[in-house]
Amino acid sequence: MHFIDLGIFIAYMLAMLGVGYYFMRKNSSQEDYYVGGRSIGSWHIGLSVVATDVGGGFSIGLGGLGFAMGISGSWMLFTGLIGAWLAAVILIPRVKSDSAFARFFTFPQIMGHLFDSAAAKVAAVICFLGYLGFTSSQLLAGAKLASGTFEGIDLHTALLIMGVIAVVYTVMGGLKAVIYTDTIQWIILMLGLMLIGIPMAFSYVGGWDGITQTLPPEFFSFTNLTWQDLVNWGITIIPIWFVGMTLYQRIFAAKEVKSAKKAWFIAGLFEWPIMAFLGVSLGLLSRVAVDQGVLEGFTATMDPEMGLPVLLSQILPAGILGLMMSAYFSAVLSTADSCLMAASGNLSTDLIGKYLKNKSHKQEVRISQILTLGIGILAVVLAWQMTEVLSLMLYSYAFMVSGLLVPVIAGLFFKQRNPKAAVSSMISGGMVTAGLTVLEIPLPLGLDPNFFGILISLIAFWAVNKISKNDKNHDYDHTRDTLSDR
Repeated sequence: MHFIDLGIFIAYMLAMLGVGYYFMRKNSSQEDYYVGGRSIGSWHIGLSVVATDVGGGFSIGLGGLGFAMGISGSWMLFTGLIGAWLAAVILIPRVKSDSAFARFFTFPQIMGHLFDSAAAKVAAVICFLGYLGFTSSQLLAGAKLASGTFEGIDLHTALLIMGVIAVVYTVMGGLKAVIYTDTIQWIILMLGLMLIGIPMAFSYVGGWDGITQTLPPEFFSFTNLTWQDLVNWGITIIPIWFVGMTLYQRIFAAKEVKSAKKAWFIAGLFEWPIMAFLGVSLGLLSRVAVDQGVLEGFTATMDPEMGLPVLLSQILPAGILGLMMSAYFSAVLSTADSCLMAASGNLSTDLIGKYLKNKSHKQEVRISQILTLGIGILAVVLAWQMTEVLSLMLYSYAFMVSGLLVPVIAGLFFKQRNPKAAVSSMISGGMVTAGLTVLEIPLPLGLDPNFFGILISLIAFWAVNKISKNDKNHDYDHTRDTLSDR
């Protein structure tokens, strides 16, 4: 990489650290650190939501889908649009209308309110593990970008660099730093992709004629996927809008219902069609370059997620490459920081919160920063062991969804608030999904383990809830008979 590009990249990263330092001086309590003072506007939240949900992992993952299957890969983020709009219409009014939620920082606190403290603890463990994995996936995405772009930097070295940058500015600034930098980062990424990445890649491969003469027709079809692909994406991605800790933090941070709903509608449109087609188009263009033999040192049998960064590193001139890489790294950071904040909130508020009682606001913020740093280090270690960004992301999504979806829907919308049913549902659903994923057992119809995790979670909740009701009715009948005998 030219020194001009390196200079641009370093300046960008220093600016992100500067934002973190600025908000570190502004944060005066956990209210500021975890929910941004509950006073952030809809556009900032909306752009932060889409930056968090799509971010670097989906950017790299979408590139991999475009490389492997063409524009049909865009359907993955269509499920994000559906999830965002469903949450705007159904979830946000319910959450913002409950005055009890106005003091909450985390999703498990809602579970504690709906059920009991045991349910909140189980939900906190699931959220913590899920967002630890999700943070790792974003750091791995950044490392792939760096190692594919900067000569002489291997994947593990790049991972350490990304980890340091993402963790340090998140530790310093909290949610305000995350949301305001997300807004800037997402604008940079959109402009970079639309005005630089796609036009230059399109020209590099010979325009439309070069593309159509190189790739088979199925790459331009919206049906180049199986129904299992669509179902598996849907059951993994749509429900995350109802259980995602990062999303609840932003609901809590919004001023009122109207601004929160507007933010979610904005986020949905940015996910699909905008980001969906930008991401898969660049992946498709990298596949064209590979098949044409103009992408040095890369073949169609190599990791498809590396095609995009390698393409950009070879086609962009000095100065432009630095801007484009800053745009992609901004996407990585925009998700990594949010997920790191979510995991930190779970740990400090839900799992060890009782040990922070009677602490001053300054001490609360300092302890929260230390916990965030420790989680960031764990995320780097986990990413060190993984190789594929999209799989790690979807595993993390699935683990949270299969454990949390059924009880939160039952508690929020159907007034079924049996704590034993909730705990049974969370543990059984999460364990089934995790077990099937780790064991790699062939599943019926090619469905994702998450499908079976949600199904078991639903059965467990229904069964325990029904048994509890029958026991109560039996106790009531026994008491009534005893009184009548007297």
